[in-house]
Amino acid sequence: FFFGENMVRKCPKNWKGIVIDAKGHLMGRLASVIAKELSRGQKIALVRCEDINISQSFMRNKFRLKNWMHKRHLTQPNKGPFHYREPRKMFWRVVRGMLPYKTAKGMAALNRMKVFEGVPPPFDKMKRAVCPPALRILRLAPGRKFCRLGDLATDIGWKHEKTVKVLEKKRKDKAVKHFKRKSQLKKIHKAATKIVDKIIPAIKYGDPNIKVGSL
Repeated sequence: FFFGENMVRKCPKNWKGIVIDAKGHLMGRLASVIAKELSRGQKIALVRCEDINISQSFMRNKFRLKNWMHKRHLTQPNKGPFHYREPRKMFWRVVRGMLPYKTAKGMAALNRMKVFEGVPPPFDKMKRAVCPPALRILRLAPGRKFCRLGDLATDIGWKHEKTVKVLEKKRKDKAVKHFKRKSQLKKIHKAATKIVDKIIPAIKYGDPNIKVGSL
């Protein structure tokens, strides 16, 4: 069962599942929690897969990954194993290994997950959650080495890290502008509410001490 593009590229506008921000999570722990939730029928979209962490140093994980990249079917490589280089596909493969994906039930569970690099629309305007049992800062002992999945993917041939960084910078700048505008509107609304609270008693009860024209 190979990686289908329809599992990644389709971004439903009316997403009714959970959106998880994968930044700062340990890959194995996060995959196990997600696999369990998928098997229970939950829909999950995972964003910022390039910022997933893996325990142990970069060089150790690099050598392990390079060793695995050489493994193939001797007589017919088209049969696999397929070596994915995108962070989202690498994480998708880890989750797949935790599900009975060769059965109809396991395939249906796997299809309930969407994985992305960066935060594409419409998920940029949705509330994103974290998974405390898989957070590196809570689960990995202080001083232990770790590395980013995006760095490993770049080392073995992923070519889109710069593009993702540019798009993420644009998204964050846009979010900052939106937050400033929202804060200004809140201040205006608060000031207007105070004025209205003064005007209503004057109109309703005819208070002579409050002049509507002076407000």
